[in-house]
Amino acid sequence: MTLVFERETAALDLTDIVESAADALEEAPAEEIIRWAIATFGDRICVTSSMKDAVLVDIAAKIRPGIDVLFVDTGYHFAETIGTRDAVETVYPINVVNVTASRTVAEQERDLGPRLNGRNPDLCCYLRKVEPLNRALGPYLAWITGIRREETSHRRGARVVEWNAARGKVKVNPLARWTHEQLLTYIEDNGILVNPLQYDGYPSIGCEPCTQRVAPGEDPRSGRWAGTGKSECGINI
Repeated sequence: MTLVFERETAALDLTDIVESAADALEEAPAEEIIRWAIATFGDRICVTSSMKDAVLVDIAAKIRPGIDVLFVDTGYHFAETIGTRDAVETVYPINVVNVTASRTVAEQERDLGPRLNGRNPDLCCYLRKVEPLNRALGPYLAWITGIRREETSHRRGARVVEWNAARGKVKVNPLARWTHEQLLTYIEDNGILVNPLQYDGYPSIGCEPCTQRVAPGEDPRSGRWAGTGKSECGINI
């Protein structure tokens, strides 16, 4: 059955699928968007999660228990983030795929010098996040993300289903229209696991060396790469 699906999918123009689905699903609930994505791509779709919370994981696991959830382990994460990953893997019926860079942190520092994140954060993000994720996405035709339009100016144009030309894959953003209030409501109503750093002044959580606490009322992402003008790691571009 998988071989039949692969042959049929190979014959389709995925960009046509994206355009029709993006229009048809723009106002659809997140559950319906994910259900469509899983029905369309079968085993060739995965979820990506930063382990800020398990909202997306919870919705996807209810629709497809055992779905692959890719977590990019940069080697620089907070201990709380790694703990959240381990808890999510235990609580939800999913398959966590731990994605790592081709070089360990020690090897990177040996080859490129210490504190690359401070000297060249774009290169550090590429080596420890973007390239590993690109490699891990290889077997899949599509992936599901938790990005929301209100998070950054770059994400305001995100469609619920879109074609990612850089990776040649379909990107599904079922939470794109969600507000922060909707996210909090879902977490409370469904008892969702949340990274404890969110209750300690970190509304947006990245690598420990590049993430600072944010004062109440400030832009939630202002603690990421503070003072550099950088707002995205590159994974969601």
